[in-house]
Amino acid sequence: MNKIAVVTGATSGFGKAIAFKLASLGYHLILTGRRKERLLEVASTIQSSYDVQSLPLCFDVRDEKQVESAFLTIPEHWRNWSVLINNAGLAAGKESLHEGDSNDWNQMIDTNIKGLLYVTRTFVRVMIENRKGIIINIGSIAGRDAYAGGNVYSATKFAVEGLTRSMRIDFLPYNIKVGQVAPGAAETEFSLVRFKGDAEKARSIYKGYLPLRAEDIADAVEYMVTRPDHVNISDILIMPTAQANSTTFNKD
Repeated sequence: MNKIAVVTGATSGFGKAIAFKLASLGYHLILTGRRKERLLEVASTIQSSYDVQSLPLCFDVRDEKQVESAFLTIPEHWRNWSVLINNAGLAAGKESLHEGDSNDWNQMIDTNIKGLLYVTRTFVRVMIENRKGIIINIGSIAGRDAYAGGNVYSATKFAVEGLTRSMRIDFLPYNIKVGQVAPGAAETEFSLVRFKGDAEKARSIYKGYLPLRAEDIADAVEYMVTRPDHVNISDILIMPTAQANSTTFNKD
């Protein structure tokens, strides 16, 4: 089986849009997520919409043992992936640091940093053996421009940027490309998760301007994975036209 991609956090938002984009490019997909029902629905829809196969793996990237166990269940004929999209991530809460909830901190650190580490170390084995591949980490404008209440979330995304750079060095001898897509404000489930289901508060974040869509990020991933073998796109910062940095917007 040729052209296989792994996408984490594929049940919604960027991950789901990226999965559909890669399917349209002819990639067979290994899709991961925690929400089994949603994961199976995405996998089924992709398989019925495109001439590709999809393999759903339900596990939590925060759990090192679950990541390894899921890897071991992958059938042999699937073990030829050349693309890994580290998308799984979240923000939880937006309080000042002294008012922060350590449960939120741990959730962000365990997902955005440790999850990326566990998945990469496990799934890069196939790429190293094949001496080819591309890893794309989904970062954020928060990973280069801190803002009030962003504290731990920003710290985790600064870590993603640092890891992306160091991974590029570590995997260079194996002909593996590494890059990052760092989105600005994008209307997905991101704010709904951050504000713990408060839909009105989540919607208020996007009032007065047109934010990015998940499909815009998928377009950037498409550009990265379709470059010639000698070209590596190391970093893409993609922003809404109405956003200049993490806090400056042109709103109606």
